[in-house]
Amino acid sequence: MTKILIVYAGDYGNTKKMADACAEGAEGVKGVEALVKHADKVRLDDMKDSDGVIIGTPVHMGSMDWRIKKMIDGICSGLWMQDLMNGKVAGVFTTGSGYGNAGGGCEVTMLALINNFAELGMLFVPLPKMTEGYGYGGHHLGPYGRSADENMKHIGVTDEMLSVAGKHGANVARAAKAVQKKKIFIE
Repeated sequence: MTKILIVYAGDYGNTKKMADACAEGAEGVKGVEALVKHADKVRLDDMKDSDGVIIGTPVHMGSMDWRIKKMIDGICSGLWMQDLMNGKVAGVFTTGSGYGNAGGGCEVTMLALINNFAELGMLFVPLPKMTEGYGYGGHHLGPYGRSADENMKHIGVTDEMLSVAGKHGANVARAAKAVQKKKIFIE
């Protein structure tokens, strides 16, 4: 069984919805089990026992949620010291509002998350622009759920955005399954 851990934090429920959509997409791949956990509840063994990890965060002032950063600082350094994540698969997603069609700070936030995965020796799975629905919730680094309109009125994430998140979860799951099957982990 291929295990995908989906970690999130959030304030309004949008990031949780995106995490659940990623999990649904991942579990749509035969032989894959997904576990959704709030960043406050993630433990070292959750990460170590996974074959792939997807981290999602709302964008706060151009950066990740403080609970995601706390999880990275508190858990990932131990994983890095012991080389426990090398060769595993990773993906990211964000939610938020901000001005600009992609939302203020989503790309910078995704890059910060990807940097953590690079430090851990993980293999990053992007979101291809040919993904169905990409125009509604896609970014080359991962899905983005824009939760406010151009006037900053909160509207929540749409079904189209959740669909893109589901496709991303399936992509990460397929990649993790392939890596696990071929046993190409870095030793």
